[in-house]
Amino acid sequence: MTQPHSFDYIAQLQQAQKQAFIVQGAVSADLRQQRLQQVIDLLVECQDELCAAMGEDFGGRPVEFSLANDVLGSLASLKHARDHFREWLADSPRESVKPFDMFGATAWVKYQPKGVVGIIGTWNAPLFTLLSPLACVFAAGNSAVLKPSEIAPRTASVLAAAIAKRFDPAVLTVVQGDAGVSAAFAEQAWDHLVFTGSIPVGKSIMAAAAKNLVPVTLELGGKSPVLIGESADIANAAERIAVGKALNSGQLCVAPDTLWVHESQLEALIAKIGEVYAGMYPSTTGNRDMTPIVNDRHYARIAGYVQDAKDCGARVVQVGEVEAGQDRRLPFTLVVNPPADAQISQQEIFGPAVVVRTFQHIKDAVGQINAGDRPLALYYFGTDEAERNWVLDNTLSGGVSINDVTMHPALHEAPFGGVGASGMGHYHGREGFLQFSHARSVYNAGGHDPRREWGMLPPYGEHFLPMLKGNVTSV
Repeated sequence: MTQPHSFDYIAQLQQAQKQAFIVQGAVSADLRQQRLQQVIDLLVECQDELCAAMGEDFGGRPVEFSLANDVLGSLASLKHARDHFREWLADSPRESVKPFDMFGATAWVKYQPKGVVGIIGTWNAPLFTLLSPLACVFAAGNSAVLKPSEIAPRTASVLAAAIAKRFDPAVLTVVQGDAGVSAAFAEQAWDHLVFTGSIPVGKSIMAAAAKNLVPVTLELGGKSPVLIGESADIANAAERIAVGKALNSGQLCVAPDTLWVHESQLEALIAKIGEVYAGMYPSTTGNRDMTPIVNDRHYARIAGYVQDAKDCGARVVQVGEVEAGQDRRLPFTLVVNPPADAQISQQEIFGPAVVVRTFQHIKDAVGQINAGDRPLALYYFGTDEAERNWVLDNTLSGGVSINDVTMHPALHEAPFGGVGASGMGHYHGREGFLQFSHARSVYNAGGHDPRREWGMLPPYGEHFLPMLKGNVTSV
């Protein structure tokens, strides 16, 4: 008997969806809208149960954040796709082949669903990283198999039950299980594979997908930098950074990781960030407004980064106190100018800590950013338009927010994704629809083919070669 969630079991699900996709033929706009609406209705109906499950998986995640980030964030993606996908469906007319266009030949690009899409989500946003890409997957007419993170098993279980109640598994289903199941999932012959998670795991996912030449969308992460120009309002920058970093206790792929500030503004920035953060979280242990670190392993990892920085001699500024052994909530920590080889300098923090580095000239900071991997997000604070444009022109990241942090992923009409080590591909908006569609070129011949009468077919006449040579021009 095939074991649930084994390689063969996942392969059977994938093959069943593929066969159903072939049998049903063209996926109508009405059917796409119906599927999107079903997911929307699921979220509306199951919101309390899903938020409770996310709270349990984190050991006390605030229901307000789960509702805002995962439920409402997913709803925003789904509703945008539902309300706009019909605008994206039309064929795109293209210029035909000359000189056959003079005889009625036409051409266009037809956007068709790829087929069956596998989506592997992550624990820090256990609904959003599944259902936000699903919005574009369904808008493009595909079916899907979801693989939630094993680190959020209660959320996975509730979501799986809700989907099983509302969807034919030939259209949408869920596979649960550990990292081994995720590895088996990645090895399937999907028509497209989406993965959200860490850079090291992303590499293994891409390697597995390559065995079947499966195209991938990878939303990874990296050390997203914040550049604070000398023209910035330090109080405003500090507040927005503190608010953005506090979201999910820094357990977000677009959370600010490294702050770059002019050396003359360092102390003002540190003081103001501490003031704002302490105002939001006057206590740490047992604070229901603060998201705990998701498990003991990640708690030890983040605490280890901070301790290593201290051992390296870096200045460490801690906002708040923690009672050891009470829960997995951590105080916010700023690590100032740690050595380049410190763990916190090398690794994505993914928790309530930031590196703060100083510069004398912002170009030096940009040079150091560009020497590292391309980040998923980059942030700039300042009112100097020329400097802002220079930063945009001379850096590369998945996305950018100006005079704020973590906001550009909420642009549902603009693509969300990474570049280089922070990922590839994207979802959201029309670009997301295109990501999960096959752009199929179509040539339609005209009513008359002049090639024979023009001497363009064998046996070639004496005028054909000169005509060809006459077209080899630089204009």
